[in-house]
This record gives sequence, C-alpha cells and structure tokens, in this order.
Amino acid sequence: MLRPFLSPSVRAWQAIFVVLFLASVAANASAAIGDTLTPNGDFETDADGDNWPDGWATLKAGGTWGSENDNHFLRLSSTGPGEMVMLYQEIPIPADVQAIEMTWKQRVSDLKVGKQSWFDARILLEFLDAARNKVTPTPGAPTSRKDTDGWVEKKISFLIPTGAKTLKFMPCLFQVESGQFDLDDLVLQSVDPQPLREKAAMDLAARQAKLEADAKKRRDKAAARLAESGNLISNGNFETDKKQAGWPDDWGKLKVGGSYEVDAENHYLRMTSPKPGEMVMEYRTIDVPAGVEALELTWRQRVTGLKKGEAPHFDARIMLDWLGIDGKKVKPSPAPSYSQKDTDGWVEKRHTFLVPSDALTLVMMPCLFQVKAGTFDIDDLVLKPTSAEPLLAAAKLRAEEQAFKFVPREEPKRDKWPSMLHVVGNRLHDESGAEVWLQGVNAGGLETLPQDTQPIKSTVVAIEDWHANCIRLPMNEAFWYGKSPYQKDGGEGYRDIIDQIITLAANRGAYVAVDLHRFRAPKQEHADFWKDFAAKYKNHPAVLFDVFNEPHGISWDVWKNGGFVGTKEGTDESAFLSEEEKKKNQGFESVGMQGLVDAVRSTGAKNIVIAGGMSWCNDLSKITEGYALDDKGGNGIMYSWHTYHWHNDWEGKMLATSEKYPIFLGEVGADVTKFSFIPAAAQEDPYTWVPDMLGFIQKHKLNWTGWCFHPKSSPIMISDWKYTPTPFWGKFAKEALEGKQFELKRTR
Repeated sequence: MLRPFLSPSVRAWQAIFVVLFLASVAANASAAIGDTLTPNGDFETDADGDNWPDGWATLKAGGTWGSENDNHFLRLSSTGPGEMVMLYQEIPIPADVQAIEMTWKQRVSDLKVGKQSWFDARILLEFLDAARNKVTPTPGAPTSRKDTDGWVEKKISFLIPTGAKTLKFMPCLFQVESGQFDLDDLVLQSVDPQPLREKAAMDLAARQAKLEADAKKRRDKAAARLAESGNLISNGNFETDKKQAGWPDDWGKLKVGGSYEVDAENHYLRMTSPKPGEMVMEYRTIDVPAGVEALELTWRQRVTGLKKGEAPHFDARIMLDWLGIDGKKVKPSPAPSYSQKDTDGWVEKRHTFLVPSDALTLVMMPCLFQVKAGTFDIDDLVLKPTSAEPLLAAAKLRAEEQAFKFVPREEPKRDKWPSMLHVVGNRLHDESGAEVWLQGVNAGGLETLPQDTQPIKSTVVAIEDWHANCIRLPMNEAFWYGKSPYQKDGGEGYRDIIDQIITLAANRGAYVAVDLHRFRAPKQEHADFWKDFAAKYKNHPAVLFDVFNEPHGISWDVWKNGGFVGTKEGTDESAFLSEEEKKKNQGFESVGMQGLVDAVRSTGAKNIVIAGGMSWCNDLSKITEGYALDDKGGNGIMYSWHTYHWHNDWEGKMLATSEKYPIFLGEVGADVTKFSFIPAAAQEDPYTWVPDMLGFIQKHKLNWTGWCFHPKSSPIMISDWKYTPTPFWGKFAKEALEGKQFELKRTR
C-alpha cells in the first residue's frame, strides 16, 4: 500500500497558508511600535562617574570603555588564545512587544579566529521566560570572522517567541586566538511583527519545497538502486574496492577497531574491541524509496571472544535510527539487533521493521557497544522492502497488550484493606479472631528486571480473576536502592512499583508477602535492607515480610545464628543465578535468619515474618529441634517451604513443623519442560504430581503461593500475558483457588 505524495509546491503553499493564518490572528494583539528597549545604547552616559556606561554590565575580563573624538563605545579585547570574552546583559521585553529590530555599529580588528568554526566575533541572543527557562526559537547570532574596514553599520530583525520575557544580549569574542570587537550606537526597538511573520512563512515554505525536491531525487535514486540490484545497500557484501584503498567502497572507515578482512576470497568487515569500554562503530546512511512501509534487513555475522560491558546493552549490536528530510531524527527507531554471546561461526540474521511515514534515511550503526572485549564480523548486508502487514498486526497486538496491561493508579482505600494478621498456634488469625488461609501466586518479574510493571497487572488478575488472597512478590534489594545499570533514578521507580502493588492488593482485601529473592545465606546488606523496608511498611495490615528466599549449602547453626559461609557443595538449583552471582554467594559472613528477624523488629514492625527453611527452602525438619527463631515481640513467624516435582519426603521435611507453626508454601509447581539442573528421570509428570500436591496442601491447610504467574519463569502457571492457565499446572491451581477440592492419592 503506497502513501499519497504531495508535490513540493503544494506542501509549500500549505505551509504559507498555515503560518499566515496564525500570523493574522496574532497581529490583532497590540504592540508598542517604535519603542526603544535599550537606554544608553550609545554608551555616552556615565552619571555615577565609575568609568563605565550607566545601565551596562561590566565584563569579567577583556572589557574597556573606549573613547575616540569625544565618542564613547564598548571594546572587547582578547585576553589570551582560546579565552572567552563576553558582555552579559539582560534586556526586559515589554508584554506587548512581538518583534524587535536591532541596529548597531561595530568594528573588528586584528581578529584571528579559534579552532572551531564558531570561534569568532559574534553577538549571541537568547530568550528567557518568566521562570528563567530558555525559550525558542533563538535568533541567529550575527558573526564576524574577519576584520572590518573601520566602523560598519549592522541591522537584524527577529520575532519574539511566545512566553519570552527577557532577551539575553551577549556580544563576545568566542574563544578566538586574538582580536578586538568594538560596539556602539546599539538600538533595540519594537517593530511591526507582520512583515517578519510573512517573510518567515515564505522562507519556511521555500526551505520545505527545497527539502521535498531534494528528498524526491534521493528517493528516486534509491528506487533505481533497488530495481537494479535488489538491495538498497550498495556494496553490502564488501567485495568492491575500486580505489584499491584497502577499504570497501561506500563504507566509512572506522576511527578505531575496524579492519577489512578476506577469507577464501570472501571479504567482510571486522570490528575489534581495542580496550575495555571503547566504542567501535560503523556508520552508514541508506535512503529509502517513496511508498515503502516496511523493510527487511538480512546479513551474516560472527561474534567471538565477546565480554559484555558494564551496562546491559554494552554488547555486539546493530543500532538503527531514522532521519527525516530535514536530517532530524524521526521516531520510532527500529529496535536494535544485538548479540550478548559468541556465535558458532557465521550465522544468518534477519530483522524486519516499519518505516515511519516521514522517514527518508535509515541510519545503520553496527558496533561493539563499549564491550570489555570481543570481535564482531559482518557480511552480506541486504536491505529491501517487505510486507508491512505482519508488522502492523504485531504492533496492533502489542498495543492491545499494553492497553490490557494498564492498571490505573489507586489511592489507598483503607476501609477495604484486610485485617492485620498474627500467628495463633499453627494458624493465622486476623484481628477479629477469624482464621485466614493464604492462597495465591508469585507475581514474578521484579526479582530480575527493575522496570518490569507487569506484576502490577498480575496482582490485579490474580486477585480478581483467579481469586487469590495473597501475592508473593519476589524482589531484589539492589533494585530497591537503584543499583542496577537499568536504573537512573536511585530506585524511585522500582519502589513506586512495589508500593502500587501493595496498595492494589490491599484495596482488594488481599495480602502481599514481599520476598527478598536472594540465595545461599543472608548478609548484613540484607539486614540493612529489611530495616529500611520494614520502617516504611511497619504494621501495614496487608504486608508480610518473606525475609530470605532460599537458604542452602550451610549448617543449621549458620542458618539460624549466622557465621562464615564457605564453598558450596552438592546439587545446584540456582536456576536464576549467573556464574558470577553464584561465586558471590560463598566466602562471607552471614547474619543468619535471626539477624533478619531482629532487623525487622528493631523498627517496631510487628508484621508477620516468613522465614525460609534449609536446602532451597525444601527442608524445615530441624525447626522443632532447637532451630526455631525468636520473634522478639512481633505478630509471629511463619516457616517457608518450597517444593517442586522432583522433591520427595513431603511429610518428613515439614510435617512436624506444620503441627506447631504455620507453614507458607511460598514456591510450588510443576512443568512439562524439564529443568536442566535436575535429572530428567527425577522430574515427575505434572498431571500426576500437581493434583496430589494440591490435595496435600488442602489436607494440611498449608498457606501457599504457586510459582510462577509469569509465562517465562518455569514452572509456568500461565502461557501468555492474557493469563491463560497452563493445562498442566495453572489450570489446577486456578481451580484450587476457586475452591475445588483435590484428592490426595499419595504423598511423595
């Protein structure tokens, strides 16, 4: 489907009509035509005798009040190569002034311009609003790059942008090597804005017409290239080097890290990281023919020795941007194609994306984006039109998903909040004495991505549609403090997401078990976090503190009281940890679970504490053998048990503890997809395991939250973000939350 194309002349006259219409409306406002805004603009008056013209600011350096033949003027003199010499004067703009004409005389002598093109003699002009914010458009700066033949008269006129209250007048020698800049007889006066508006409209239309005409030529040239070669990228296979320059034609030579390679007569571009953190980038622009709605980019690449940089996006990638006919960026930019690990030799890649209606040029930037090390080879780049229909359909689906995902922010509705819980024997009671049985899901996501807002929607769906009365919310204390490379706000956004979830759950009469999703053994930093978090949410009736996710690889003494945590042995169930994170979980002093309880209680928070057992929370057998925690005057402690479809000895691991203390089965579930870190034969079929486990939960009235209410965090309860229950786990869990009773045929 092609877009309608308007000729440059039609678009130009459209622009003229719009601007003139707006100008005619604005012209009805009153203006003090002819009023002068600069008293003592001839610099003659010095009534206070301070050897400086009255009403004018003095310069920090390089300024003098000169005199010749009884005529006074201001002189700016260079104080040294590269030094800035500037007069800074703020001139108030009366409310009814809409345009200004500025006339003056100037003399430039002995000028040697600086290293940059704008390092010359010039008058900078800027506008400020009432709040002293910059207002645009800014008038062009009158400039001089060479000496004048004595005094010369100058004049410019400009419109006052809406909201401007002050004109910053800044004549200067802008970092020149040397020179003098003399000013005299400065007059700023109000003038009729209408001629300026009309001229601006004509100039805009002319510029637009030229841009359109140039763009049409470029689009036609791109169409011809495509028709001839089937590829919008010339020399996309890097084979042509007509100049024998040792570099492929039509490709810019990289500043660092680039080489032109050949292997068995096949040429390709190589980017190699010269040192950690340095950017290595190729930059190529490709014009797109008229009427193209979508493009397909295909290429081959090879990534070797890659070590990612400090930020998550510091990897090997091809970044893409759009430019319009005026050379400015056009949104939205296509998503980048990125690689964060080595490839197995050369691999073929494909990327499709939509073309914005006002885009002319695609900017393609293959790069090693501030990586620590690595080599990125690319070859056989082909860019050609493709059907927009699949991409438009996908975009529509994403928009629908975003609309479905949106949950309006709610203010706390305290009359809807649940009652504060406390432990009575091995059960939970509210403040009225009624027993409360917590059942729900883990709203996963915030333990791995600090900007993930999906758990907000998950909370509402779990409560309203799945009938959960408890949300376990996995989180990360580093994100709470804004320590992720993804975060630039000190954790404010992350804390706000958690607060929204707590409010949404509480407003629906449900509870939130905030889970510090850490592993191995608690450290002092975790105790410090709980002091902070508990102080904020102390005695909030809907909040429970699940103080540490999955202790393991330590003794029961260290589990309770803390101590040195050494090298871990045995099966590793750290499905969510990188090797680097695993290494951090050994060789440190632990504060123990009691240390976390003490941290919470030190704030005055009485909220129920949930303490995870040993062996990845799968073992609570020693709690009744001297390892129960001291609650220190709070509303009680629940002990957390995690079990999946490869664990056995259900009763031996927790039954004795469940007879004395309330149990929180914080993670439970089964998946048809096998976990790689557990022997496949040990993982039972969910269709037999899940009904028995739900029967076991119901028989012993265990508080529970299923893992996981996320389609990519196995065992998955949902298959998509429409919250479709998985048939092997989510369907059964949803039925249990709705009240269906399951028969326990056998324990494991």
